[in-house]
Amino acid sequence: MSDEGHSQPKKDSFAALRFKDFRIYLAQRFFFTFGYQMQTAALGYYIYDITHSKLALAWIGLSEAIPAIGLALYGGYIADKYEKRKMLLLIFSGVFISSLVMFIATLKSMGGYIHTGWILPILYGMIFCNGVARAFFGPAIFTVYANSIPREIYPNASTWSSTSWQIASILGPLAGGFIYAFGGGITGNFVVILIFMLVTLVLVLTLRKYPAVFVPKESIWKSLSEGINFVFKTKMMVGAMTLDLFSVFFGGSVALLPVFALDILHVGAQGFGVMKMASSLGAALTMVVMVRYSPLNKPWRNLLIAVTGFGLCIIGFGLSRSFLLTVLFLFGQGAFDSISVIIRGTLVQLLTPDHMRGRVSAVNSMFIGSSNEIGDVESGVMANWLGTVPAVLLGGSITMLIVIITYFKTKSLLPLGVSDIHTVEVTEEKPATA
Repeated sequence: MSDEGHSQPKKDSFAALRFKDFRIYLAQRFFFTFGYQMQTAALGYYIYDITHSKLALAWIGLSEAIPAIGLALYGGYIADKYEKRKMLLLIFSGVFISSLVMFIATLKSMGGYIHTGWILPILYGMIFCNGVARAFFGPAIFTVYANSIPREIYPNASTWSSTSWQIASILGPLAGGFIYAFGGGITGNFVVILIFMLVTLVLVLTLRKYPAVFVPKESIWKSLSEGINFVFKTKMMVGAMTLDLFSVFFGGSVALLPVFALDILHVGAQGFGVMKMASSLGAALTMVVMVRYSPLNKPWRNLLIAVTGFGLCIIGFGLSRSFLLTVLFLFGQGAFDSISVIIRGTLVQLLTPDHMRGRVSAVNSMFIGSSNEIGDVESGVMANWLGTVPAVLLGGSITMLIVIITYFKTKSLLPLGVSDIHTVEVTEEKPATA
């Protein structure tokens, strides 16, 4: 599995990085995330700038969430059944083509060759295609990650993986905001995005092949139900997924950042870039600390504390009228969210059998992978109905209520350490939900 061997010191903070395939995994995930996050930020600002419609922001999330959720289970089935490197090449090629179409469309629109009434349907259509790609990406990359390192260093690898993602999430929106602000506009953004997608494709070519570990002997529906049943009989796993789904659904505020930047704080594209960066910066710095100081000594207790902090920062963000204070609340939101990401990622990896990783990842992506997009839809619709600030405050308050309910439903999990989680691996008890 590794060109450097399997034996790693228990306290080695760089244990996961000593494995070649894991380093390649990190690099391709970094470049893809950079480009994808840059594209998401730039499109959100561009669409709101030309429409000044909060509902237009909601349709961005909806366009991606529909295929990502609708095809997630099938994507997990395919990921278990087929070779992973080939899957990733097809997925990244599809995203590259979608970005190229959007680049050409925005370029032609600026030149007057495409009527302005057509630009939004084209953009939403390509975002829909990206959602299709995401349905297959999550399960495939989940399996590559799990097989690139030994099981005993999953906690260390989860921290590095999350840190890589967060750093890319900092640099992508920041670069997008500043390119947009200093003359590059949406087309300048797409030039950089396309370059990063090409780099991702090259890196995937250097991965070794990951053949199927699951050959289905039953129907696809029976195979998929096996993965679903496993998740919903695993108390800690379904509890973590449900907590994340509802907290992000009601507490998500990222989709409304263009509204805060343009209409409330009046900080323009540069301020928008800084605001997009702040949450990811808080997450990345916290994850660097977590490499050394793991939050997994009492994972369930720490998960509830992290989501509580997340909800409080959302409320503070909605109340703030100071740009600096807003940035600080967004920083805190990212910091608390990163702790929960590390805990959830490690729990799912440790609890999932190898032959079921694709299907379990598909269920996970339905709860977590698309919760941001669903939250974007909720935020846009509620902001249109109630106003931007009331929508954010309501979402943060509901997040706090969800934490309180979850606490009382899952008290038995609070004292467990990461070494104890297999005692709750599969239980016939009713899963904890928010």
